[in-house]
Amino acid sequence: MKELKEIAKESRQPIVYINENELLSLAPYIDEKKDNYKAPDDWFDKYELFLDGFSGFPIINPSEEEKKEVVKRFLNGIKKLLNPQSNWTFYKPFYLSLKYCVRCNTCAQACHVYIGSGKKEIYRPNFRSEILRRIHNRYFTSSGKVLKSFVGADIEVTYALVRRLLELAYRCTLCRRCVLYCPVGVDNGLIARELRKLFSQELGIAPEEVYKKGTRLHLKAGSSTGMGSDAFKDIIKFIEEDIHERTGRKINIPVDKKGADILLLHNGGEYLAWPDHVAAFAILLDAAGVNYTLSSETLGYDGVNYGAWYDDIELARVGLRHLQIAQELGVKKLIIGECGHSHKVYSVIFDRILPASSPLWNIKRESCIPLMWEIVKSGRIKLDPMRNNFPITFHDSCNIVRLMGILSPQREIIKAVSPGTFREMNPHGPYNYCCGGGSGFAIIRSLNFPVWRNKVSFRLKTRQILDTFNDVLNQDVPKLVVATCSNCKGALRDMIKTYGLFEKFKINYSGLADLIVNAMADIPPFFNFEEMAE
Repeated sequence: MKELKEIAKESRQPIVYINENELLSLAPYIDEKKDNYKAPDDWFDKYELFLDGFSGFPIINPSEEEKKEVVKRFLNGIKKLLNPQSNWTFYKPFYLSLKYCVRCNTCAQACHVYIGSGKKEIYRPNFRSEILRRIHNRYFTSSGKVLKSFVGADIEVTYALVRRLLELAYRCTLCRRCVLYCPVGVDNGLIARELRKLFSQELGIAPEEVYKKGTRLHLKAGSSTGMGSDAFKDIIKFIEEDIHERTGRKINIPVDKKGADILLLHNGGEYLAWPDHVAAFAILLDAAGVNYTLSSETLGYDGVNYGAWYDDIELARVGLRHLQIAQELGVKKLIIGECGHSHKVYSVIFDRILPASSPLWNIKRESCIPLMWEIVKSGRIKLDPMRNNFPITFHDSCNIVRLMGILSPQREIIKAVSPGTFREMNPHGPYNYCCGGGSGFAIIRSLNFPVWRNKVSFRLKTRQILDTFNDVLNQDVPKLVVATCSNCKGALRDMIKTYGLFEKFKINYSGLADLIVNAMADIPPFFNFEEMAE
């Protein structure tokens, strides 16, 4: 395992290179032009691209003293991760995963990044875990301090190693598909996430898009998009006017309504990138007579919680404010819109963070998907499934399906609002492949990270979608990938653009609420596929 031995090597040259001829093939569907991308030569001197020639961290090469301080803090961070008092949220599964890996490499064949890359060793899910395991043995066990390589403690912590581990923590989308295949239940995705937490809390390092432009901006401005309360209200007015123009219905979207049954929390990016999706929810809930509200309070209109990807503290700061707003409005429950990581934050992780003694504990936190299924099967809205008479498949969001187990309602909805045109991906459900944009990948734009993401991380999902529509690719009909997650939609948007999937095959994407509304018989069709492709 050459790369494992080179991980601590003090060199500014990458330890591996992405070879386009080795990447997972998209043939016969797409004849790719090999561009043989290489970062500008001066970047290798200015930035730190010495994992694989790519990076999302525009960190200028530090001084020798600064490097020593980074190593010191990194080791201190590991010590904290292994302390149940300082890492009480995830200490036990982290420690057990670190301790009990049997190194069988079964996890590798479950990883979309590893497969997409042409099976590069450094992208194996347990590669970064094995490095951390050997560091732990060397610096934090008595036998390792003395016997070193004789007991698997043969990796020395250098600055180059720390930087490469930082990059490796962001070569994993935290989809945790690997844990399903591990014979002993080792969670390498969690180890990658905890590494991210170490870098954030101990070294102050995280991608700008999830920290400075993410949770920090969210807390300051009210949304990770920078959208303030007044801008939110203006967008709501625009959406109301657009609904009236398109459907003839005058709908007043409730905002700051006290005592509503539900506080609906959308991903803030929906208002700017996919206002049609917010409109679809408004049309659906109005038609079904659901007593709900949105909030114009700072943070109350943006359910994004990027802390889920890298830092428990950032997660708690954002999430507590959301629950406080729900309490102030006097709603019965918080319903999470189509945002995968928000689903996991409020339905799963907050059970680890929020004390049962807190009055906020009594606020129910639920997914929007069962609510939509209740509406569809209740008969409260009149549906014409022939409106959705085109091939449809469903992308299972990792957080909602694999990590929460919400599997059936969305499929029942699609079957009810389409005339038998639904087709499953293979594999699907909890075994589905990640979109490739999870855990922040869809929004990280720094340096040349998007190039790596498009070439490697998106590749297997692109292939899976093409395989799913294989028999109708050449038919001049729209094909739709439905996703119940804003992050997944962002990845699908970039994937479709990168590989020309709409121009070549008329493949597009939408949310689930949008598909339901397109089938509503008493309003004009909601979809315009040409506009959706723009």
